[in-house]
Order: sequence, then C-alpha cells, then structure tokens
Amino acid sequence: MPRLPTIAIVGRPNVGKSTLFNRLIGNRKAIVRDVAGVTRDRLRGTCRFGAWRAAVVDTGGLDPGAAEPLVAQVRAQVLAAIAEADALVFVLDAREGVTALDEEVARMLRRVAKPVLVAANKVETAAQEAGLADAYRLGMGTVFPVSAEHGRGVDALLEAAAALLPAPAAEAEEEGEESAPVRIAIVGRPNVGKSSLVNAIAGEERVVVHSEPGTTRDAVDTVVTVRGRPYLLVDTAGLRRKGRTVEALDKLAAVMARRSLERADLALVVVDGSQSLAAQDARIAGYAEAAGRAVIVVVNKWDLVGSPDRAPELVRTIRDRLPFLAYAPVVFTSAQTGAGLDTLFDTVEHVAAEYAKQVPTGELNRALTAATTRRPPAGVRGKTLKVYYATQIGTRPPTFLLFVNDPAALHFSYERYLISALREAFGFTGCALRLRLRRRRASHVRLVP
Repeated sequence: MPRLPTIAIVGRPNVGKSTLFNRLIGNRKAIVRDVAGVTRDRLRGTCRFGAWRAAVVDTGGLDPGAAEPLVAQVRAQVLAAIAEADALVFVLDAREGVTALDEEVARMLRRVAKPVLVAANKVETAAQEAGLADAYRLGMGTVFPVSAEHGRGVDALLEAAAALLPAPAAEAEEEGEESAPVRIAIVGRPNVGKSSLVNAIAGEERVVVHSEPGTTRDAVDTVVTVRGRPYLLVDTAGLRRKGRTVEALDKLAAVMARRSLERADLALVVVDGSQSLAAQDARIAGYAEAAGRAVIVVVNKWDLVGSPDRAPELVRTIRDRLPFLAYAPVVFTSAQTGAGLDTLFDTVEHVAAEYAKQVPTGELNRALTAATTRRPPAGVRGKTLKVYYATQIGTRPPTFLLFVNDPAALHFSYERYLISALREAFGFTGCALRLRLRRRRASHVRLVP
C-alpha cells in the first residue's frame, strides 16, 4: 500500500485538538475532557473525505518553554509528530483569542518547512467569525473557523488539506486480511512498564514513559514491523481497582483500555516481576480471558529481580493465582535492557497462528469421541448429555459448535473437560476456546463415530 499523506494536529493545551481529531477520524478514539494536558502521546487514525484519505496524528498540548520532565516528554512526542507529518493543522481557541503561548507555538511552526493550516476552533456561529482578526495577525495565511464539537467548517478545512496533499493513486484499496497487522493490546496495572515495553519493541520513544502512575491515558496505537511482519501495539492506561478509580479521567482511560481488548487479537497481560502478584493482576487477566483474546502473560522488570532461578517459582505462583489462564504462556522480559523480547515474539508468532487455526471436522470429531469415551458425561437433573457431531465455526477465538441432545445437560465442569481435551489434541496455546451447543435429534445429524 502506498503511504498515506500525514497531518499532525498541534497547538497549545486545551484548544480542542483531540475533539478535532475524533471528528476527522469519525470515532471517539481520543479522550476528551475540558482540562489541560489530557493527551500526552501521539494518537493515530485515518481521515476519509470522499475518495481522499490521510493519516491524522493527535498530539499533546505544546508548551515550547516548559521544563518539567513529563511536559518535556510530551513536547518531544509533538516534535516527532511534526517531523513525520506532511502538513500541520495549528488549532487555536477562538473564544479565548490568540494567547502568548499561541504566539510562541506559531513562531516555532514558522521555522518548520511544512504547510500549516490554521483552524480557529469553537466557532459555533457565523457571528463569532468576526473575532478572528487576532488569528490573522499571526501571519500564517487563511484561518479556517471550525467547531470540532459540532462539525461546523470541518469540510472546508478538509478540502484545503486534500488540495494541499493529494493522496496516492492506489490509496482507495483496502488492506486484505493477509497484510493486516496482528493487533496486540498491552494491559496491566499502572507502572508495570507497559509503555516502556512498547518503546523497547519499537526501538524508539514512541510513547511517553514516566515514573508517575497513570502517565498513559488514551489507548495508543503503534505500528511496528518485527521479522518482516506488521504488528499493531495498543498501549493502554494502567487499570486500577474500581475503588481507586475516582477521577473522571481515570474512569475514561479504564473504559478505553477495556475497549482496546475488544479490537485486539492478542493481549499481553503485563505484571511487575519485582513485586508480588496482586489481585488486580488477576482481574485484568480475567478481562482479557472474558473478551476471548489470546493471552500471553509477560513478567516485566525481570532485570530488577536479581536471580533468574526465581522464574519457575513465579510461574507456579501465576498458575496458582490465575488458574483460568493455565493455557497462557509466561514470558520474562526487561523493557529496560531488551532481555526476553526475542522470546516474546517467538511466543507471539506461535500464539497468533494458534488463534487462527482451523481444525478439520473429521479430526475434531475423532478427538471428541475419544474424550467422551474416556470420560462419559454425568447426568444433570436426570438428563445425560449426548454429543452427536461437532464442527469449528470460527477462529479468533477458536469456536466450536456441538450438536447435542439437550444443551442444558452440559455441566460446567464437563465443558471444562471437553475444552481441555481439545487443547490436548490440537494445542491452541494461549487461546481462549468457546463452545456453542445446539439441540438436535439424533435422527437429524450424523452421529460422532
């Protein structure tokens, strides 16, 4: 696929950049709150305007003179977005007028040899356009009055962007399943090293890392290529216990993190190897299992443990605390030193293949026949389950349809037994398996041989 033109949205904090980003890409990917400094990382999406498409990058609020370490890291992410962009959208708050910080950002952008479109945001009516004289005094060309919240004026802005950045001829072709990246959600408690792990895999500072828990708020997509294969890494906010999630931003970030699991193929459940496994680690692992994602447990910060001999002991602890993830591989990594990353991607490749595996119907029925012969089902309320026939009806997660005499006759313990038998026969390393039951009379289906 030809590279899409890239537009970076920049401006000082709290002018509505993330609202405009969400408007351009057509969904609420970026968290929006009426406070400064919500966005810290680079968020990516695709804008479609008729046949034209462009990659759009949302950035944190730019404060060129701030010296605080976290703000400096946000500024570095903004500068990286500017460097990779083909054009910039400089967002102002039309209600507040041009501030000294806006002027400072404008001076910086004038030194960038790239086209800049000025968007005066929060212009809800034509009458408010009379107040744009300040924006024109910046000397940056046409000012586009827009309301990112209501969509007013956005089409005119996009028309100018499309004229400025023609898309490549083949851009309308969609990616096929073969070339689509494997989507990996990285989840865990705050401060276990999720963002550091993303940066270590990418080989550069793609997301902000800071010792302050809760640095990541949005679910940040990062596309990387490992061993010639594309992956989409989704860094998520640290998930706190519900009792500790009191701020509205924390609640929104938790929702976005949970939602990221729904669009992932694999989940890396990251735990801190230098600390004891917590109850919240088990809750987060449960979210991944309930979503039906393939799961790898990643024990990060292994460089802080000191003794690799502790690995078997920790694996036993994980199996004890997370019995519902007994099928999930455990990988030890250090985002700080890069140790274990090769092993991690060996495991990711294997689990991704298992997640998409299709079992031939004949082999599936032979395995189930052996399992039910070895351990016949017990009666439930006077009914005994009979399995007539089975077929695999889906992958990602692997899903199997069993034709039976009565679905109510399946006890949950026997369901677990059948799933274990399928794992024993076909592997499915790291994959949650799903059974669906359908009632059929024996005369209407082929019996399991």
